[in-house]
Amino acid sequence: MENNKKGFIPVMLTPFKDNGEIDYNVLTELTEIYLEAGAAGLFANCLSSEMFELTDKERLEAIQHVIKVVNGKVPVVATGTFGGEINKQADFVKRVHDTGTDAVIMISSLLAEENETDAVFNDRVFKLLDLTPGIPLGFYECPVPYKRVLSADQLASFVKTGRVIYHKDTCLDIDQIKEKLKATEGFSAFGLYDAYMVHAVESLKAGSAGLSCIQGNYFPELIVWLCDNYNDASLQQEVQKVQQFLIDNMDVMHNVYPVVSKYFLQKRGLNISTFTRRKVGDFTQSITKEIEMLFTKYTSLQEELDLKYEF
Repeated sequence: MENNKKGFIPVMLTPFKDNGEIDYNVLTELTEIYLEAGAAGLFANCLSSEMFELTDKERLEAIQHVIKVVNGKVPVVATGTFGGEINKQADFVKRVHDTGTDAVIMISSLLAEENETDAVFNDRVFKLLDLTPGIPLGFYECPVPYKRVLSADQLASFVKTGRVIYHKDTCLDIDQIKEKLKATEGFSAFGLYDAYMVHAVESLKAGSAGLSCIQGNYFPELIVWLCDNYNDASLQQEVQKVQQFLIDNMDVMHNVYPVVSKYFLQKRGLNISTFTRRKVGDFTQSITKEIEMLFTKYTSLQEELDLKYEF
């Protein structure tokens, strides 16, 4: 991806029926919403998708469904590592790749235990690469079961193989982001996508390929707008307003997520249940009021930006 052309990669939700089954009709609608908002790609079967609460069969079926709906319009990446022996993880990476994904994502915290060294982690990554020849891969610094952040040197060593094309970064540190970008310069097939919206604009200006954040599960069109306009000299006042809006509302969007984002999408007109399999806490009346206030604030921001987008 060209340095000045940035993309938003949504971390997809999994819609459920109230009885806990995956709601494939709503998954179709949600996928279309991401596409119509201008997403440059989709990250299926991720933490926002409640991937740890899905069976292997459900993971594969949901990925296949998304790929069918997308129909080649944008790339689709999806998680393929869920712990255990590297041979076992490699086998599932192959199964995920066989669904038609453009890259299979490795969860950094499931390739080595928290008390194991970077050397152990590196060895397992290279073994996984050897066991999955020809399959494009990526990393996600998922905070569950614990957060394992890659160093710039580590990331560079993996990217130099030509096999790692995607990285969802959750280090929350703009200086580390800049180090990773510098270490991976010149690899045009690789893109680092930042998850942390507090420094979204600075990250884009530093050279990130784009953004991959939960805020896109509230207002995907706003994150696309930011990726498109972050460097537009005539819109810097508006860009800073969007950046501040994301900072000011960070906490409310993370509280009992993804229940809150499903409720927000309900308010925007998507017929999605707030049911989640993941235990994230109680969706209290006070949290409901905060989300309704967020909805009001966002409606006002939409009008200011003349960002007309309806579900």
